[in-house]
Amino acid sequence: MSCSMTPSRMRVGHAMACVCAALLLSAAEHANARTLAEVKSLGAIVMCASPDALPYASENTETPGFQIEIGRAIAAGLGVSLNVEWIVARRRRNLLNCDMLLDSINDPVVNEGRARLSRPYQKSGVVLGLRRDAEQISDFRQLKKGQKVGVMINSFASMVLGQAEKTTSPYAFQSDMVEDLVRGELYGAAVSSATLSYYILQHPESGLRLVEAFDNVPELTWGVAVGLQKSDGALVDEVNQTLEKLIADGTLARIYAKYGVKHRLP
Repeated sequence: MSCSMTPSRMRVGHAMACVCAALLLSAAEHANARTLAEVKSLGAIVMCASPDALPYASENTETPGFQIEIGRAIAAGLGVSLNVEWIVARRRRNLLNCDMLLDSINDPVVNEGRARLSRPYQKSGVVLGLRRDAEQISDFRQLKKGQKVGVMINSFASMVLGQAEKTTSPYAFQSDMVEDLVRGELYGAAVSSATLSYYILQHPESGLRLVEAFDNVPELTWGVAVGLQKSDGALVDEVNQTLEKLIADGTLARIYAKYGVKHRLP
């Protein structure tokens, strides 16, 4: 999912991840994806990404985002170069050249008829951000009455916490939620794992803590894979072999660490 909140521009809601993923997937449906033989012949594989969605992806050459860096590592493993197609709303119908999408939700039903999936390589989802003076907990069920948690309006996190009779406060933007958390107006906030990790990396003085408090809630945690748009099994197999090597030698963990994100295998 190519979506995030950056320190200077976090005007996105929890639903942004789904919106961005849908945008990329919609764009990729128009793509003339290539087989492994065609990729090798071309000498390049084409990846779709958002140009302004750190920590996921960015046009910034100094801080390209973990999707771009992982894409480059996959391309190198295939013995080809990586070409990036930047996806924005005004171009989505004109995109004709996308081979792969990173951070595709590892669900064959969601991707049926659109993409073949690699092995899942990262565990993603929603986490609980806690303010600096919050008690140490490991599960959202340990939250006490009156400890107000920010949630996105109509989100799964809102439903899960509500059913557990926890105190919640609805927000339209993750940015506002995190700002209130830093100010101490919230006890916690249910936010996406990569974006909160990146915020904490860039703002260590905030004192925010990340707790994987929803790990046992299927709707709030998921594996991600490489989506290979209507390609062949040979390309999937080679991407899987490359991912295995990148996991085994610590490359994925090092890339994620640059953006403050912990590598977690599904």
